[in-house]
Amino acid sequence: MNTKFSLYIAAISTLLLVQACSKDFLERPPLNQVSQETFWRSENDVYQAVNGVYNQLPADAIIYDDGTSDNAHAQYTWESFATELSSGNVTTALAGSWDFEDIRRCNYFLENADMAAPVMDEVLLNRFKAEVRFVRAFAYLRLMNKYGDVPLITETLELEESNVPRTPRAEVFQFIVDELSAAATILPETYAGGRPNEKGRATKGAALALLARANLYEGRWQAAADAAQEVMGLGYSLFRVNSESGPSQRDNYSNWVDFNGAEDEQNFRLALRSYEGLFHQVNEDNNEVILDRQRIPQVDANFLNTYLLPGDMGGWSSVTPTQSLVDAYDNYRTGAPVTPVSREDRASWYSGGDPRFADEYKNRDPRFYATILFNGAPWNALSDGYTFTWTPGASNMSQTGYNFRKLVDPRFYAENIDNHANVILIRYAEVLLTYAEAKNEVSGPDASVYEALDQIRQRAGMPPVDRNTYASQASLREFIRKERRVELALEGQRFMDIRRWRIAPEVMTNVYDVRNTLAQARNWDDKLYLLPVPQNQIDLSQGILTQNNGY
Repeated sequence: MNTKFSLYIAAISTLLLVQACSKDFLERPPLNQVSQETFWRSENDVYQAVNGVYNQLPADAIIYDDGTSDNAHAQYTWESFATELSSGNVTTALAGSWDFEDIRRCNYFLENADMAAPVMDEVLLNRFKAEVRFVRAFAYLRLMNKYGDVPLITETLELEESNVPRTPRAEVFQFIVDELSAAATILPETYAGGRPNEKGRATKGAALALLARANLYEGRWQAAADAAQEVMGLGYSLFRVNSESGPSQRDNYSNWVDFNGAEDEQNFRLALRSYEGLFHQVNEDNNEVILDRQRIPQVDANFLNTYLLPGDMGGWSSVTPTQSLVDAYDNYRTGAPVTPVSREDRASWYSGGDPRFADEYKNRDPRFYATILFNGAPWNALSDGYTFTWTPGASNMSQTGYNFRKLVDPRFYAENIDNHANVILIRYAEVLLTYAEAKNEVSGPDASVYEALDQIRQRAGMPPVDRNTYASQASLREFIRKERRVELALEGQRFMDIRRWRIAPEVMTNVYDVRNTLAQARNWDDKLYLLPVPQNQIDLSQGILTQNNGY
């Protein structure tokens, strides 16, 4: 495993709180804190500070963005605002994501890092600053996407300067584009490893991929396609495995898929293992990963195993798949969409133990089996002989009848230790999907669009895109949208996708479990295309901050 770079949170956090120095002995900083006058004196100081900035990247909580969409149900109100937001009953008391700590850290670093210029390499210092500018742009993209106009702050502020009005979205977007474009000219394509060149730092590819995402979200199709195409020339590839572990070999999928011989079964199984293995710690730093939130083994755990596993396996079922997501996975044999059964029939078959209930889970996209735990799903890598069975009403069990398997690392469960796998924030499959969508919007289907999609389909073990069925811009648009949904499920993309495509009113409907029992009532109001600015922040600003329409 490649050496991870430590997240020196304490140093930069302390620095953010340091006030103007006083000569008075009684006002000197405590000996267990770092003074601005004694910091920024070495390359190590700058190294620690930039690593503290990385701590602000998103992590496990990206799963809750899917909980605010039609992909998933987040059942616990105390874990996130996803439950409240997805219900549609949103008030200005919602805390949301209105947080500028990451931006303040970045601004403080950029204001002070040059103090170390006399004692460190200029190229390295400029690279560190580009890394921090990338993190700041990432933070502003998340804020802008959720709130629209947000205060654009590029310097640290004193208390009396902190009431800053919201900057128009267009200006914030241009700032993001400019910062990412500049960072891409400075950041290296890869890191060799070892301090201060650890893998996991922002790269040229990360800056360009985030630039492509930003332009895609804003409907700047040509710019999105151009940035994605640049990334496609940097040598990334989709992750694949060529064998299965012993426990995984014991999973019997012949009950679920009508295989056309041994070769077909091998194709299916390796596709499933490639997709699920992408997110496991043993495969970290593979060539599909463009940016991930690094975790330190045995020190910096994530909680994905806890959030996602069912209660009978020690999890909380915090975020669980909806029937709508289950319905999105196509037929493995034909590549065609699957027509779901009615809620009434599903409930009747489930309650009566009718074999037809299981038919709905047969011959589906291998990514379905790598993503969803459904009744009868085998998972020997998690526990020998394990088969998922939903127990409605039991403690910490799903409210929908399904659990997520994706992002759970079974090795950690089997060894009874915390999950320390990195959380992937940007990967090459997203770039291919960005290129396909943007290029199709610019000029309709062409060979390059189909090729980008077929790379993903091939890794997934699915048939290539049918050129006859999806020959028009409109038909291919719908295909790409569904492909994004299943490929990027639970990775935080669906929140923005349903908003930028303006399909939220159609898809944010009530969630039912497999018994046709209401799991969550959902109501959509167009004001929800943007989150409300928290009222307490408006009050603290003495009215300088304004509210989004409808709240």
